[in-house]
Amino acid sequence: MATTTNSRPAPDKGRPSPDENRPRRRLLLVVLIVALGIGIVGGGIVIGRDLASTPTSTQSTSAPTQPAVPPPPSASPTAGAPVDAGPFATEFAALAAELNASVGIVVRPVGAAGPAPVTAGDWSTGTAWSTIKVPLAIAGLRATDPPEVTEAMRAAITQSDNDAAEAIWASLGDPVTAAQKVEAVLADAGAPTTVESRKVRPEFTAFGQTNWSLGDQATFLASAACAPADQPIMDLMGQIAPDQSWGLGMIGGAKFKGGWGPSPEGNYLVRQIGVIPVNDGFAVVAVAVEPRSGSFDDGAQALTRIAGWMAEHATLLPAGNC
Repeated sequence: MATTTNSRPAPDKGRPSPDENRPRRRLLLVVLIVALGIGIVGGGIVIGRDLASTPTSTQSTSAPTQPAVPPPPSASPTAGAPVDAGPFATEFAALAAELNASVGIVVRPVGAAGPAPVTAGDWSTGTAWSTIKVPLAIAGLRATDPPEVTEAMRAAITQSDNDAAEAIWASLGDPVTAAQKVEAVLADAGAPTTVESRKVRPEFTAFGQTNWSLGDQATFLASAACAPADQPIMDLMGQIAPDQSWGLGMIGGAKFKGGWGPSPEGNYLVRQIGVIPVNDGFAVVAVAVEPRSGSFDDGAQALTRIAGWMAEHATLLPAGNC
């Protein structure tokens, strides 16, 4: 903004009057002195009143009023900022702060009863990647008569084989129909989710680009873990290939499925869903990591650290039985 100057001229200092008749001048002088005194007192009162009522400012009174500058926006939440204030979130925040990643986790008991779910972290939803293969395989199982596990289902779950998953998808009908059948699986579990039917990114599967939240994943798996018809797929989740057994796979007796893939910029999201034994029951875990390095390996290592942390903090995990 250009600097503005005061447009008001400086006060005129005036000049002495020329000598005329002295007596008249003396009388005039007295009158002037009295008037001047009154003016000084009155002016002081006015000036004092103005000073008292006007805030001090170094800006010229003739400068235009400037609009208020809005405060800066709140900073983004740091990794591990707890979603709730419970002991699980508080303890998990210390771990998350060390991971150099955006991370989120939801843990709940299997079934519909039991303790309340616990959540932590600053990540809550994103691309499903291969975790969506679990409800996809269940939809494929439901479509067989009689229901039986196919080689495509086995490969899609245990090896995360994309061609096998695409074969299951194709067996369910056209893309829109296939998406609806997978959506039916999720809705039956109490976790309705819109399944992507289009190849949003042509190099990847359509269903893998589904936006799937951690909360809905945990709700879905808590139901599927207790549904007798879904047990053949749950059993496959206990047979994951060794090269994909990081993260939850480090916990003995876990049944899990991973999913991972790059953003358009090449940064990896790495996530898992699973059922793990906890004390005398079972807990469902949905967890995701976006390492700041963008590296898949860093994401897998972070999930392994989280799994180790859960094993050490089993008393904080809500567990139940079907």
